[in-house]
Amino acid sequence: MNQQPNFLLLYVASPVESAAFYARVLGRSPVESSPTFAMFALDGGLMLGLWARQTVLPAVAGPSPHASGELAFAQASKEAVDAVFGTWRELGLPFIQSPTMMDFGYTFTAIDPDGHRLRVFAPNGQ
Repeated sequence: MNQQPNFLLLYVASPVESAAFYARVLGRSPVESSPTFAMFALDGGLMLGLWARQTVLPAVAGPSPHASGELAFAQASKEAVDAVFGTWRELGLPFIQSPTMMDFGYTFTAIDPDGHRLRVFAPNGQ
């Protein structure tokens, strides 16, 4: 019995728009795509799904339709973080945090079209 998560689903306003965004960020095309859902196969077997918020059943409840989490992209070094920052800047991603040192390491944060945070970081000691 598999008790480890192998799918990560983000509720989005437009799976088509979000799939285009993540195809640029991840450097790969979705393995599945429709007007209400898109799926990316990631390294290590993790699947990233983008599901149209208005079609999720049971309906998404809560006070806010906005994102409240983040995807984290661990890097081996500060230089690798800076390299990703440069690549994403060239792709035109919106940033809410420039590269900076924090308690846990060196990091920056971008956002996707729905406000989900994309944090790139190198842990302290890397």
